[in-house]
Amino acid sequence: MKKLLKKLIPSRLLAKIAPLWHLMEAIIYQTMAGFPARNLKIIGVTGTDGKTTTSSMIASVLRNSGLKVAVMTTISTDFGDGAGEQINPDHMTTPSSKTLVQNLKKVKASDVDWLILETSSHALAQHRVLGVPYSIAVFTNLSHEHLDYHETFERYRDAKRLLFKKTRHNKRGLQVGVVNADDESAKYFISDCKNTVTYGIDTGDLRASDISLHSGGSRYTAKINDLEYRIECHIPGRFNVYNSLAAVATGSILGLTKEQIEKGVASLSGVSGRMNKIESKQGFNVYIDYAVTPAALENVLSTVKETTKGSVRAVFGATGDRDKAKRPIMGKIASDLADFIYITDDETHTEDPVEIRSAVIAGIVEAGGTDKYREFD
Repeated sequence: MKKLLKKLIPSRLLAKIAPLWHLMEAIIYQTMAGFPARNLKIIGVTGTDGKTTTSSMIASVLRNSGLKVAVMTTISTDFGDGAGEQINPDHMTTPSSKTLVQNLKKVKASDVDWLILETSSHALAQHRVLGVPYSIAVFTNLSHEHLDYHETFERYRDAKRLLFKKTRHNKRGLQVGVVNADDESAKYFISDCKNTVTYGIDTGDLRASDISLHSGGSRYTAKINDLEYRIECHIPGRFNVYNSLAAVATGSILGLTKEQIEKGVASLSGVSGRMNKIESKQGFNVYIDYAVTPAALENVLSTVKETTKGSVRAVFGATGDRDKAKRPIMGKIASDLADFIYITDDETHTEDPVEIRSAVIAGIVEAGGTDKYREFD
């Protein structure tokens, strides 16, 4: 039905009526299901990058303290019923209103202590999370993404902020925001929530110091007030120091012990598709990461370059039907940080793969990388 309407209705008119359509859809599904999220305790995680890893880290911290936890992320769903993770078939960060309601009913039946819900800007702007009572809102970071939908960075940012405003108005929950203080947009999210705990490396209530990065992860000290944590994270990258800090902050808000928080972060050995390390028999390492934004690609390549003695080679492509402006930016980043680049296809959807690759290559060439890439179709 939706696909048919998109074909029949002019794009400008569709853009005007779409918000009302999504709102009505959410109201109908939530009402029919009796608002299944009512009385659930929910932690929402939003941001451009790091949502899935941060959600997984928070889940690990909570579970290691003996709490029963459900998790919905881009890659999988765990209903907290003991069946474990189930692959997210459509790979939507936050599912459609209909699927979300169905999932919430399963979570409610599992009688969990907490639900961790990865929450996208699309879901917030389209009212998909109508009726979801967030107790804690977590903000990871904000960078260039989804401008094909939101049109401007400010509209993208303000869609993310809706999560914090929802948390602020939850009369039953903790009403706490967890904010990456080192991000340039932090002040907006801090202003949207009554109570905030900030984290970071340069600034923040909870701050990391004595950071030691290695190919298998990181070790650092995290301090908040008079409390000190010794954190060992098994997912590589300085950006994952930030993600783990968000988990530490969340555990601290919930009153978990120092030991529970430290063990919770350390016990997570990896997250599917996020800095997964493969040691080859040929003497080199391969890292697999879901880096679909310029910032994410820069973080991954910087991390690998920082912890690798030899050359760094990148294999990547840009997705179709997504923000086109980021493609040459990603090409430039790859040219600046990788010793050689293999350009291939990602999920091209309805776009011409040649045009997508050409846009990435334009960024590589502009950055002076004409002789350091090879294109594959």
